[in-house]
Amino acid sequence: MKKNRIYADTSVFGGVFDAEFAAISQRFFDEVRNGLHTVLISEVTLRELKRAPLKIQQFLDDLPVHTVENLTITEEMAALSKAYIYSEVVSIKWIDDAVQVAAATVARADAIVSWNFRHMVKWEKVRAFNAVNMRLGYPVMTIITPREVISDEKII
Repeated sequence: MKKNRIYADTSVFGGVFDAEFAAISQRFFDEVRNGLHTVLISEVTLRELKRAPLKIQQFLDDLPVHTVENLTITEEMAALSKAYIYSEVVSIKWIDDAVQVAAATVARADAIVSWNFRHMVKWEKVRAFNAVNMRLGYPVMTIITPREVISDEKII
């Protein structure tokens, strides 16, 4: 069985400790630990996690090293994120969201998981990101919550 390569933004790590998102976020990371998914994170995720409470930082540190793939932001990723800004998918104020989508797209992640319903997991945003991707020759990116990734929905 092919292991999914899933880009997880900071909100998913924080979701483990949020009453509303804890059960689903924890289940997602249980599946990561059980080898169903590899978590992709970028320098943006790491920078944001440095500002997060210690328990969230520790949660990432406690994931087995082989389950996490670190992405270095390349010039190609930076250029794609600027294309999202130029196309007004998100404003420059939310450049980190654009960089994360670009990183996942260029790295050919299978999906992005997020609890960011304002700039990422939102129908018109997903369509807008993908319009830019297709125009520039990149694949369509699936942007969903961890709920859509987990294989067993008994906890829902």
